[in-house]
Amino acid sequence: LLLDGYGSYEISNDPYFSSSRLCLLDRGFVFAVAHIRGGGEMGRQWYEDGKYLNKKNTFLDFIAAAEHLIAMKYTTPARLCIEGRSAGGLLMGAVVNMRPELFCAAIMGVPFVDALTTMLDETIPLTIIEWEEWGNPMKKEFYEYMASYSPVDNIRSDVAYPHILATGGLHDPRVGYWEPAKFVARLRAARPSGDRLLLLKMELGAGHFSVTGRFDRLKETAFEYAFLLKVQGMLHVEPTK
Repeated sequence: LLLDGYGSYEISNDPYFSSSRLCLLDRGFVFAVAHIRGGGEMGRQWYEDGKYLNKKNTFLDFIAAAEHLIAMKYTTPARLCIEGRSAGGLLMGAVVNMRPELFCAAIMGVPFVDALTTMLDETIPLTIIEWEEWGNPMKKEFYEYMASYSPVDNIRSDVAYPHILATGGLHDPRVGYWEPAKFVARLRAARPSGDRLLLLKMELGAGHFSVTGRFDRLKETAFEYAFLLKVQGMLHVEPTK
């Protein structure tokens, strides 16, 4: 099962048809979307309950959605893969730190994983306006709260992490390419040795919204799906006819 999440900026993460996703569905995957606080699916209060000093509600809601899918026997931790991009990548980083045993694999697309450091740097063009979403860490209460969930600052060395694919774009104006690189480097240094994949894929010609061009985008999607099939031991599985 592939569970998608975002949960920020009052954006509604609506289900939509994806022709490229059919290749996963035809091989037995189930696709699910988590509507979590911080998004806009249930109105303004739903959003307010997942920002500032309530941001951890976003992560707890996603974990609750994953646990519900397991309880309803749609999947198991060994079969549960997750994905999120940008602020959804922060979500991925936070939940694999909090509950690494709950997930088999995570795709972190251009992930905002060094949130505290970025929000402290006023020279980055988007930092000050982003205080409206995350809070201003120049203030003690916001600093301490962001430090308690910022993925780069909460990597653990006492647990086995799921398989991870982190992607970035060299020319990304919203999430610096160094954020996924820093996360992967710190995780490599901290995590116990094992057979879990930890991959960083950096696009040297891409920005925040991935590569341009229809076929280049399809190749990128194929790479991500190949990662999922590999960690699930399904590379040999043919699509249903």
